Amino acid sequence: MDEIDRRILAHLLRHARASFQEIGATVGLSAPAVKRRVDKLVAGGQITGFTALVNPSALGWRTEAYVEVYYRDNITPAELKRSLEPIPQVVGVWTIAGEADALVHVMATDMAEIERTVERIRENTRVGRTRSSIVMSRILERPRT
Repeated sequence: MDEIDRRILAHLLRHARASFQEIGATVGLSAPAVKRRVDKLVAGGQITGFTALVNPSALGWRTEAYVEVYYRDNITPAELKRSLEPIPQVVGVWTIAGEADALVHVMATDMAEIERTVERIRENTRVGRTRSSIVMSRILERPRT
């Protein structure tokens, strides 16, 4: 990936619906050249998909929390994914350094649904304990460049 590819990616992060012609005008390439590069970035795995960023409240999610999960013993990332993926309110999971084993991002309609979701996470007999932090307001979110 060269500097032009990085500039194409930066443009797509800011304006995902931009045409190849618009991107080309920004990076100094023709629309077909931009398309070839984007296709190559997709094929190479640098671009993993295209999506819309949606306000969570449009989906009915007005409450969110980050839940630290502490397991009784070691758990692999694959096992972690397998156990949490079926829970639709779980929108992100990361293994982390520190005391907790995982950080789980939960989005729900209300506090009662957050509570039910945390209880569902705790149903895994390997979970020793959890610690939740409720999001009060979203202040800053940036595209991941």
